[in-house]
Amino acid sequence: MKIVFATSNPNKIIELQRLIPSDMELLGLKDIGCTEDVPEEQDTIEGNAIQKARYVYENYLVNCFAEDTGLEIRALDGAPGVYSARYAGEQRNADDNMNLVLEQLKTHEDRTARFKTVIALILDGQLHTFEGVVNGEITYEKKGDGGFGYDPVFQPDGYDATFGELPLSEKNKISHRARATRKLLNFLSEISH
Repeated sequence: MKIVFATSNPNKIIELQRLIPSDMELLGLKDIGCTEDVPEEQDTIEGNAIQKARYVYENYLVNCFAEDTGLEIRALDGAPGVYSARYAGEQRNADDNMNLVLEQLKTHEDRTARFKTVIALILDGQLHTFEGVVNGEITYEKKGDGGFGYDPVFQPDGYDATFGELPLSEKNKISHRARATRKLLNFLSEISH
């Protein structure tokens, strides 16, 4: 069975290929000839994941899944949320995004936040979604240079370090993306037997 991961990031594909059942082959957008930008125009994380998966399924007629991720901060009414990647502007600069969040939280004591990933899978026309969440808080300054995005300002509950400080092997055990991916993989391994 072949399944398409609606991403053009080859590292994401390599990472997941190791985890999926051995009788499944994981393909990327380039493998199916999709070179256009897949639309992400919804106002929720789940909506974006579903839109990307539907676009690939309807235009290329292949089983596929897509994911979208966002950081939700309670004191900012859930922002940056679906706009996490471009929160400080269309240049999509992680440092600009983190600086804006830290500036907006200067007067807030409540720094509660969560990372959320939603994976939308379309298999033979049927939609399935899988969500992964990790709770934590926003630090007062950037710490660590690992990870990407908001990792240097996000400290997961139960840890004294940010995602930017944790080794990737540790982050991958507890991250929002890992949690959503495990649910997807459990589902795929159930149906492949």
